Amino acid sequence: MNENDQSRFRARISALLTELAQEDALGQSGQATVELDQQAVGRLSRMDALQNQAMAKASHLRRQTLKTRLEMALRRMDEGEFGYCEDCGDNIVQARLMLDPTATRCTSCAKG
Repeated sequence: MNENDQSRFRARISALLTELAQEDALGQSGQATVELDQQAVGRLSRMDALQNQAMAKASHLRRQTLKTRLEMALRRMDEGEFGYCEDCGDNIVQARLMLDPTATRCTSCAKG
C-alpha cells in the first residue's frame, strides 16, 4: 500500500471518528437518568422512557467499540501493519478496507 492509499484511508478513518463523536454528542440526552414522577408521566410512558434510555446506552456502547477499533486501525497504520491480514499476512483488498477500515483479516481468512 503506497502513501497515497494510506492517506486516503487515514482521512476515511478520521471522518468516521468525527461522525461518531457527533453522534455521541447528540445521544447524550437519551442516556440521562429517567425521572420517577408518575404525576407527570404515566407508567407506560416511563417504561417507554426506560426502553429509550437502554437503546441510547446500547448505541453509545456500539459507538465506543467502533471508535476503539478505528483507533486500533490508525495504530496499525502507524506501525506499517494496516492492510495486511493478521492470520496469513496477505494483503487485504482495498475495497474491503474502504467499506470497513477496521478489517484485520483477508476475505479468505474471515470466511474460514
